[in-house]
Amino acid sequence: MKRIIVTVLLWGGIIVTLQAQQSITRFAVVDMNRVTAAYAEQNVNARSFNEKSSRIQAEIDRLNLELQALNDKLTAATEDDQNPDQIRTLENQIRTKTQAVQNYIKTSFAELEKERAALAQNDTFVQQLSSILRIVAESEGYSMVLSKQDGSGILWYSPSVDITNKVIARIRTGNASR
Repeated sequence: MKRIIVTVLLWGGIIVTLQAQQSITRFAVVDMNRVTAAYAEQNVNARSFNEKSSRIQAEIDRLNLELQALNDKLTAATEDDQNPDQIRTLENQIRTKTQAVQNYIKTSFAELEKERAALAQNDTFVQQLSSILRIVAESEGYSMVLSKQDGSGILWYSPSVDITNKVIARIRTGNASR
């Protein structure tokens, strides 16, 4: 009789333990910066944005080189004690060029920021990401996925809960369905 009671209690304890394990909430984290970068590689609009950003940066670099050349001329003219009118002309050119570069940077960055905001609000991306996160989390048994970016409240996590690579793999394969 004792043997039966012990066996029943043992099996009862095992069943309770298994049920408790099934009800434990499992968390996963995702590096959203890496996910959005991976999406940008796959998305035509995002690639276009990145190319435009690169073109703008190249133009800014070119304008800065021109400005540096004018500054070098002014330095040389000042050291050689050239005509004051020539020095004033160079100073005016530098002021004009500096203002033009600043205006170009301001308008270009404002334009890029509008495009970046439009990309971030892209419903297709949000829906696809939501679907992919759900699929990966459910298939791995997670009940909650958190972003591991600053300000998310995560102080520590085990790398074993990081599903970023799995989400990126699904983005790259375009597999937003089971």
